[in-house]
Amino acid sequence: MAKTEISAPAPAWDLRDLYAGLDDPRLTADLKRALDLAKAFSASFKGRISALAAGEGAGVRLAAMIADYEALGDLSGRIAAFAGLAFSAHSSDPAVGKFYGDMQDRLSEIGSETLFLELELSQIPDADLEAALATAPGLARYRPWLESVRAFRPHQLAEDVERLLYEKDLAGASAWSRLFDETVAGLRYEVRGETLTGPQALNLLGSPDAALRRDAAAALSETFAGNARTFAFILNTLSKDKEIDDRWRAYPEATSFRHLMNQVEPEVVEALRRSVVAAFPQLSHRYYKLKARWLGVEKLNDWDRNAPLPQASDARIGWDAAKATVLGAYGRFAPRMAELATPFFEKSWIDAEPRPGKSGGAFSHGTVPSAHPYILMNYLGKPRDVMTLAHELGHGVHQTLAAKQGVLLAATPLTLAETASVFGEMLTFRALLDAAPSPRERAILLAGKVEDMLNTVVRQIAFYEFELRFHAKRRQGELTPEDIGAIWMAVQQESLGPAFDFAPGYANWWCYIPHFVRSPFYVYAYAFGDCLVNSLYALYEDAHPEFVPKYFAMLEAGGSKRHTELLKPFGLNASDPQFWTRGLGMISGFIDELERDAALLDG
Repeated sequence: MAKTEISAPAPAWDLRDLYAGLDDPRLTADLKRALDLAKAFSASFKGRISALAAGEGAGVRLAAMIADYEALGDLSGRIAAFAGLAFSAHSSDPAVGKFYGDMQDRLSEIGSETLFLELELSQIPDADLEAALATAPGLARYRPWLESVRAFRPHQLAEDVERLLYEKDLAGASAWSRLFDETVAGLRYEVRGETLTGPQALNLLGSPDAALRRDAAAALSETFAGNARTFAFILNTLSKDKEIDDRWRAYPEATSFRHLMNQVEPEVVEALRRSVVAAFPQLSHRYYKLKARWLGVEKLNDWDRNAPLPQASDARIGWDAAKATVLGAYGRFAPRMAELATPFFEKSWIDAEPRPGKSGGAFSHGTVPSAHPYILMNYLGKPRDVMTLAHELGHGVHQTLAAKQGVLLAATPLTLAETASVFGEMLTFRALLDAAPSPRERAILLAGKVEDMLNTVVRQIAFYEFELRFHAKRRQGELTPEDIGAIWMAVQQESLGPAFDFAPGYANWWCYIPHFVRSPFYVYAYAFGDCLVNSLYALYEDAHPEFVPKYFAMLEAGGSKRHTELLKPFGLNASDPQFWTRGLGMISGFIDELERDAALLDG
């Protein structure tokens, strides 16, 4: 079996910039201080927000109050970030699991003290709030956050109900999400007599050995099938919980909450979905037909989706080489970008070491503005892992730049949250493409990039389509694992196309997708970001005036502006259906090039 070791060890992170450990006395002290501040805040302001917002000096009073709330958010956010990161790094450790649960309990207690604030802010009369904003620059800075809070006004419940739901979440959706994380982290897969973790088993799907890919897929399918009832129950329960919440809050659609959180119009997301679905034949269907040709088969099996091309090198890329590649690509775009990314390596802000009990996948956690982001991934030395590093570093740079906006405005809506990450990938890919030593090597790189883009756009919109169908059907009653598998298979067949044969066991591969559990309908953000970056990168290549400073200004804005404002300096408008067509056109153009040069990759 192919080994997963690489020549240079991937790093593990150092969380001491947050706290020294689970038993750090500073953590205990900060928990007490956060609770004391939350109780004092409640005693000072609960039931008084409308009065504070009326009359002379209202803006100054409201600004001071929100600044206090923001400071409390930074303190409690630091605790939450440390607990979440520790759990991600050691999900199967019972002591860490207990610590994570205890911190959730304590943070819930703190949060319940200030739950009234957003409810009361929503009840301020429009005229009073506008008058206060007009007279106090300190308050005007928070306008985007206030508008976001007040957008939920039609869906808010009475304060006692909101508090009940907030406190019960620990025994509800959050508990089911934790069960999912712990279960997935604890799963093991037997491949040819070797017991593997999830990331290790999934990594084998990129092996050049077709029989090994088949055996790895069979092991994954067997383990997923053995746990499908548990995962189906988790998904059914969370979907019902969401349906109850949506019904009580009068959200018209299952997606409505996500769109409000993302500050994006439903019609924009629907235009994206329709554009991608309509492009399936020109994108994934066409590419995978080429891939079947290159692999010398009539049809691909589901375990061949991420198979390397026969001509591709199986050499592993050491961690130091990956670091140099990404930082070099960032630096050629703008030295400032490489400077912002370098501390992640030098100061142990990245946990890339694969190990049992660690969460799968990858993310960059922005923590809080008073600290810095941390990146988690599982580096196994594949070219895709280099792209994942570039992706997560893009998030890290974005989060670093946006931190100056403060706790309430630093977080970027999902519609733009993937912009810097996908742009970072594109910079790294273009650097590799320019350095390709031969036309064949260039074609191999191009095929790999097309596959990554299909995974980001087609696969994520397929995930979104799966969620739409699942949540709609769940509202008619509970779904069995077989019911869920049927939806999954239908969407996979539609999105991947006639070039594939699917093994029966593939029907359970919805089981391990964390977004379905942790953040329903999140996934369209990836496709949004990819298509957006395609348009942005085309402008960059065309030497759009002042592109680099405009790009940094967009990242620095964080959540202080909506996507329409942030894209305006570039002359882009996501409300225009042609915007998505242009973004998808870059992928289609790459496939055109591969079709013209298909013989280069024939066996």
